[in-house]
Amino acid sequence: MSTTKGRSGSTRRGFLVALGATTVGGVLGGLLRPAQAARVMLRPPGALPDLGEFLGRCIGCRRCAQVCPNGCIDFLGVEAGLSQWGSPYIDPRNKNCILCMACTQACPTGALTPIGADTSEVASLVRMGTAEVDEHICLSFNGFTCGTCVRACPLEGVALRAGMYERPVVDPSRCVGCGACERACIQTPQAIRVRPAHGAPSLAGRS
Repeated sequence: MSTTKGRSGSTRRGFLVALGATTVGGVLGGLLRPAQAARVMLRPPGALPDLGEFLGRCIGCRRCAQVCPNGCIDFLGVEAGLSQWGSPYIDPRNKNCILCMACTQACPTGALTPIGADTSEVASLVRMGTAEVDEHICLSFNGFTCGTCVRACPLEGVALRAGMYERPVVDPSRCVGCGACERACIQTPQAIRVRPAHGAPSLAGRS
């Protein structure tokens, strides 16, 4: 009889412990979720600045991704809403744009404006976003030297240059927002991130 009670008590205790762990985990998860910044993606280069016009013209044909040599273009699912479902985006933390402009030439509807691969044309016409440095976590602003992001920039010395102690200095008027700096940053979370210029989807939970 005592053995049955012992087993019953042990089972109840195990159930309560498991329930408590689940409850605490749920509470902690709820507390932590707001702290995760929503992942903001970039549109491919040449994307029309007006989101409504861009989505109206984009037919989701995926030709932009098919010609991308870096394989950096992906497509949104229903998590971004039905209006944006199937439209292209770039997550620079996964793979950044290499500014070849092949996608802009392949778009059949004008959702992506055709742009040549010439450096001067890219620098003047492409505005995917603007890189921003978080000085609170950037190594070069906190007693170390790094410069990884500067060396990764395809427009080094123009859009992004190294200041004293290799501190990254962004020229917002020249930055094209390709995401190479964000991709290269060795910090977690990244100390340099690209703020999208326009029409970018925000995917919660992908911080």
